[in-house]
Amino acid sequence: MGCTIDQHLIDKTIEFHGHSCPGLAIGIRLSELAMEHLDITNCPSPLCVAETDMCGLDAVQFLTSCTYGKGNLVHKDYGKSGFTFFDRTQNRGFRAVFLKKRLESDQEREQMLSLTEKVVKGTATQEENHRFQDQRAQSIQRIMDADLDELFTVKEIATAPVRPAKVLASMECQACHEMVMESRIRRFAGKDLCIPCFMEQEQKI
Repeated sequence: MGCTIDQHLIDKTIEFHGHSCPGLAIGIRLSELAMEHLDITNCPSPLCVAETDMCGLDAVQFLTSCTYGKGNLVHKDYGKSGFTFFDRTQNRGFRAVFLKKRLESDQEREQMLSLTEKVVKGTATQEENHRFQDQRAQSIQRIMDADLDELFTVKEIATAPVRPAKVLASMECQACHEMVMESRIRRFAGKDLCIPCFMEQEQKI
């Protein structure tokens, strides 16, 4: 069965992100999965851990109550299409992994990567630009029309993937004199430094 989220809400999600694209469509269906498994929009203490920084996270922020600003949307830079949703009040959740290979062949993926590179560089012909837009539209439609179990593998979990955020004190960087969260201070040559100032003096990181 295709996406069950109201079209008006989908349109608002696209407006929030700025354009429609396959990545955003994945985020919409991912949010739908969280709605079905955890009733995420009514969860008093939800959490999402994303293993990528793809466009779909805008859909997650708009459609669920998980946002960067509240600290309950956590990004782990693993470069994987894995997403964990958790309800801290009920100690239950799931990790979902997007199954890209089910939606396109290796050949289709290579063709799209080649077209994308040309479009980004501005070297695509008019015909290639049309083909790029057509393939994107087809990908979006396939994602929105697919059953959720065609799009994601789901594994239930019973332990929160990250600890709740803590409010920490701020310290003054002894180089730039800006205030820094104490957990981000680096000690170097007897001085308390923020990360940018530390990196100016010590490159072995």
